[in-house]
Amino acid sequence: MIDACDACLRRSFLIAHLAPRIAGLLGRGERRATGLLGLPESDLLAAAAGRRVEQALAFLDALSVGRERGRLAAAHVIAVCRHAEAYPPLLRELGDPPAVLFGTGRAEVLAVLARDPTVTIVGTRRASPYGTEVAYALGRGLGAAGVPVVSGLALGVDGTAHRGCLDGGGVPVAVVASGPDVVYPRRHRSLHARIREAGLVIAEMPPATEPYRWSFPARNRIMASLAHMTLVVEAAEPSGSLITADFAKDLGRCVGAVPGRVTSSVARGTNNLLKDGAAPISGTEDVLDELFGVGVRGPRDDDRTNEPADPVLARVLDAAAACDSVEAVARATGQTAATTRAALGRLEAEGYLTRRDLEGWERTAR
Repeated sequence: MIDACDACLRRSFLIAHLAPRIAGLLGRGERRATGLLGLPESDLLAAAAGRRVEQALAFLDALSVGRERGRLAAAHVIAVCRHAEAYPPLLRELGDPPAVLFGTGRAEVLAVLARDPTVTIVGTRRASPYGTEVAYALGRGLGAAGVPVVSGLALGVDGTAHRGCLDGGGVPVAVVASGPDVVYPRRHRSLHARIREAGLVIAEMPPATEPYRWSFPARNRIMASLAHMTLVVEAAEPSGSLITADFAKDLGRCVGAVPGRVTSSVARGTNNLLKDGAAPISGTEDVLDELFGVGVRGPRDDDRTNEPADPVLARVLDAAAACDSVEAVARATGQTAATTRAALGRLEAEGYLTRRDLEGWERTAR
């Protein structure tokens, strides 16, 4: 799927060409490419190319957008520019939206991002056992509820949330700081492949572009912008996860945080987010309530029957196995789509249902 105009492709390849210069310009003390990526081409060249502006202009003169478009198509790379209908509409709210989103995986996930509420889950690379457990449970529960889970494919919380989403049969979306085909960190090669198969790996950098220090916080703005809610599981201060939360707050999006031990360094950032008004999140139900404003009660811990006690959950459970979408379950049960999503998430969390693919569920044996 290639739906990107020449001007946007030209700009994306120019940014990739200037990436080493941007790294040198920002230096070690400034990690955010604040304002730089939103500059017009002439100003971008003046700011980033410096004395090598002639080299950058020569690169643009030699660039064949048509040839690059052909290479993208041959490699089965998805490319949608900000003028395309398939471009995620929430990204347009950024002051410096990516000119082009490059992706590998399932192109139909772009339509899911445009249609469904989405959650970004981020956190420390050095997650505690508690943080790992919570990140996995949240990813799995949201995946089962049909809520796409966005994260950064990093070690720790990010990768764990992706795995939970995959195991819940959900739609994982990885936003990377490199080209979408570059696996970073290398140990996530198999996870990268699983996400491509079930969801989508996206980037604003063209294929084969290596990550730079500045491109990680730059990709954080994309993660925050794609989602209706950004959820921080564990984060020290300062951290990239808090940068993502800042972007979300600047966009007026909901920010949630998982409470942590007051003596834990990796919980200092999340606990301070809670002090600043972030929504406290202790499980999937809290996230669904923030997204949909509903409170369908889940089965009690002491309910050991094969049927949930709550009548709404029971009706959704009966309908889910015969339906292939949230909307179909909602019609069959007479519930709103929001209530249905929340109910499906609770049923999976309690072990009544498993998700088959982008759409559809199977009833489990209990």
